[in-house]
Amino acid sequence: MAAAAAGTRPTARRVRTTCMGLWDRLTAMVMHASARWTVRYGEVLRFAGTDLPRPGIVRVPTRHGRIRLYVYRPPDPVPGGAYVHFHGGAWLMRYPAMDDWWCRYVAATAGVTVYNVDFRCGPYVAFPVAQDQCFDAASWVATGARRVVVGGFSSGGGLAAAVCLQARDESAWQPALQVLGVPALDLASDPDPAAGGMISPGLRDLVRRVYFPDPSTRRHPYASPLLAPELTGLPRAVILTGERDALRADGDRYAARLREARVDVVYDETPGVDHYFLTDDPVRARVTMAWVADEIRRALSVADPE
Repeated sequence: MAAAAAGTRPTARRVRTTCMGLWDRLTAMVMHASARWTVRYGEVLRFAGTDLPRPGIVRVPTRHGRIRLYVYRPPDPVPGGAYVHFHGGAWLMRYPAMDDWWCRYVAATAGVTVYNVDFRCGPYVAFPVAQDQCFDAASWVATGARRVVVGGFSSGGGLAAAVCLQARDESAWQPALQVLGVPALDLASDPDPAAGGMISPGLRDLVRRVYFPDPSTRRHPYASPLLAPELTGLPRAVILTGERDALRADGDRYAARLREARVDVVYDETPGVDHYFLTDDPVRARVTMAWVADEIRRALSVADPE
């Protein structure tokens, strides 16, 4: 399968100082520590779920230590189903609460239990720690749920795609659906130096130097799902992009490759917006969020075959 075609499975034992200088590390540390005060992009999107109680916390084992999952439970959840969410933040911000608004919305609107994963980020770890922890966390959820949907925004979208590849490669379990919002899916290709917008070439290079410091790992399928040699056998995908987002090409190309592999894809592009595609157009966001929540609910509500 894909992992075998790409070489041996990645390990966390990397020389992290190869490409990351002191300034990069300090910059990443500031981003990591300040996220709880600087990230507010979803505040205008709290359309539902504000009345839900504070999420519960469970601690689950992973191959890189125990991590927290924040659990949002609606009053009457879909039995046997769960949505596992991976937050954004460019693999440099460990702040799952940045997507609290979305987790609450999905729990309330789709009526499903939501697990928001608190995986470790750079500069304190490097690839593949976050990818491994997200897969291990989703696998833990899958042991107690009949069906699991995985999803995320930005780097979290890339993590969701990587989790689906890992689940297929290890024949462990099969997600019912993958929700990839403005996903980062190619960390190997050089960014366009003329690209504007929120996701600048400078930010992409910083992410690569800090979280993917070993250039040889950037083409691994779990780092860059878009470059996976084979995409057959993956679950149905909902892919969301923004017209002016520098990452739009990742979503476009991944949707095309999935369709070539005969994977069912629902693709939606919000016109005229940058990376914060929902915040930039909150009127359209209501429609987008509603049908994505419905996709999640339907994926988790399918009856088991007799």
